[in-house]
Amino acid sequence: MTGSAPGISLKALLLSAKSKAVQELFPSSVIELVERMSPGLLGTKEVNRIAAVILDPAEALIDTATRLKIIRLLPLAKAREFCTTLGLTIERSPYETIEAEIAEIGLVQLFDFFGIVDDPRAPKFAAPSSQNVPAAYGLFPHQRVAASKVAVALTKTPRKVVLHMPTGAGKTRTAMHLAARHLREYGPTVVIWLAQNRELLDQAAEEFEKAWAPLGDRDVQLMRFWGSKRAPLADMNDGLLVAGLAKMVALDARDANTILALADRASLIVIDEAHQAIAPTYARVLRALSSKRPDNALLGLTATPGRSWSEIDEDKRLSDFFEGQKVVLEIDGYDDPVTFLMDQEYLARPNFRQLKAPTETCLDMADIRSLENDPDLTDDLLEKIGLDAARNEAILSAIFDALTRHDRVIVFTPSVENARLLQAMLTIKNIEALFVAGETDGGERERRIKRYKSSGSGKIVMLNYGVLTTGFDAPRTSCAIIARPTKSLVLYSQMVGRATRGLRAGGNKEAEIITVTDPDLPGFGSVAEAFQNWEDVWHEPDYG
Repeated sequence: MTGSAPGISLKALLLSAKSKAVQELFPSSVIELVERMSPGLLGTKEVNRIAAVILDPAEALIDTATRLKIIRLLPLAKAREFCTTLGLTIERSPYETIEAEIAEIGLVQLFDFFGIVDDPRAPKFAAPSSQNVPAAYGLFPHQRVAASKVAVALTKTPRKVVLHMPTGAGKTRTAMHLAARHLREYGPTVVIWLAQNRELLDQAAEEFEKAWAPLGDRDVQLMRFWGSKRAPLADMNDGLLVAGLAKMVALDARDANTILALADRASLIVIDEAHQAIAPTYARVLRALSSKRPDNALLGLTATPGRSWSEIDEDKRLSDFFEGQKVVLEIDGYDDPVTFLMDQEYLARPNFRQLKAPTETCLDMADIRSLENDPDLTDDLLEKIGLDAARNEAILSAIFDALTRHDRVIVFTPSVENARLLQAMLTIKNIEALFVAGETDGGERERRIKRYKSSGSGKIVMLNYGVLTTGFDAPRTSCAIIARPTKSLVLYSQMVGRATRGLRAGGNKEAEIITVTDPDLPGFGSVAEAFQNWEDVWHEPDYG
């Protein structure tokens, strides 16, 4: 580069500089030999030509002493230009300014100014004097506090605790830190991670792969045991076993000794969606795994530590199972963690709206008795509600309206048939509508979910029944339509949570939650109120 072009090639600089100054770049041994063999060469332009040929530009600039001499060769205008390029303020002379900062000037900037490109000796980034080094699998401050409290609780009798964090607050990531810490401190050992549905199990296995790479201290096993995945449990001796609750129950029924042998090697059991713990079929397996040895620990994860809206006895049973031990997010200046997480944009702020749907469904006495006595609405009643034409028309109108404001809308339907019906009507209106249910083939389910999560600009509606309430993370979702009535606060909160991923977690600032309310059927209000529903049956562990 010459003339008014930015920078200057080192070759051009060497050819144009004063010969005596260029001569200073040669080692004394070279000068001595030249004086003996060609005494008339020194001080002539032949020195410039030889320097331009034999000096390697990159090596010359990498060497500190040579680099300073090259800076002194720059014409005054180029020295000033270099200062400007580096953002340096010239105090007395540009040469002195550059020399004062030479240690801080990165090779990338030097190579660029002197016309050296694509040289492998130039690092991609210049190393600064001070910088922030990001954690590859870090935690937010509130997650670190919660993890520390849980770690202490798991070392003290009764070695049981529930980690209670709102949906979207990062309980899986926080728990993975705890699992990794446990494997490091107690290894070789086995951590068993239990969950009910495929989405949660897939999520756990994927998260462990991401977590252990930066957090681990050795190679460990990761085994999957759910659905068609049949990990050789007898070979499990150091690492994480991710297992489906149903598959573990089936194994216990046919071969209880395998469960007991596994319990001998396991020292930490994690159950996602901890409210499942008191279901009779699961409680037996949990007790077998977590109580075989006196030092076995049990960690429950949940967004809402209870099973229903009003059944305090059920909630007390869950509390008793974990001996009342619960860690929550406690934030100074806030009465509840949800508001803090919204204010700090970890969670989107939900705007709740009720859709008072007209209904043509008549409840008979059996339906009324079921509503009074059953823990949640029966499948038969949900099927009946899903066939209500007036209700469906109102839901479709709500979807059409939501699509004027949102690109990704998730709809929780009361039945598979209802989801298919709504999908057909949306397709007729040329709206891309995807459908997922528990019966959907695994590969097809994955394809549809991937399409919904895609970054395309088109509007997509995801209709689902019985799935996608947990372990499903689609941050672009900014609207949830809850058309599936329920008495379960757990289920309701999970459905709300699919749309409340905040900006700092890759989601949205606000979310719209449309709850379809039906005459004589249960409904819910603010998720912040819901989150505090069971405070009277739990207590904080003793950390002293």
